[in-house]
Amino acid sequence: MKEILENTAQIKEKIDSYIRKNTLSNISNLNDKTLLFREGIFDSMAFVLLIDYVEETFGIKTSDEDLIEENFESIDAITRYITHKFEIGAVR
Repeated sequence: MKEILENTAQIKEKIDSYIRKNTLSNISNLNDKTLLFREGIFDSMAFVLLIDYVEETFGIKTSDEDLIEENFESIDAITRYITHKFEIGAVR
């Protein structure tokens, strides 16, 4: 668990970088709590690509039950989701 906590900052950094590179929206006010879908930063197609990125980058298998807004609504939420997957051993 200590390893996961030490990597939380790295996870956030990777997610933040991915979002900044893969949106056409104005992200000048993007922060860890910005609501990505409500603020129009990501749409449904970008969501699918985000899932692919998370699975490939972090070796996580995303189940249908995981595909809820609360898991992907912000950088903080995505980081919590990834960390939780590591904690329960849901990695490939």
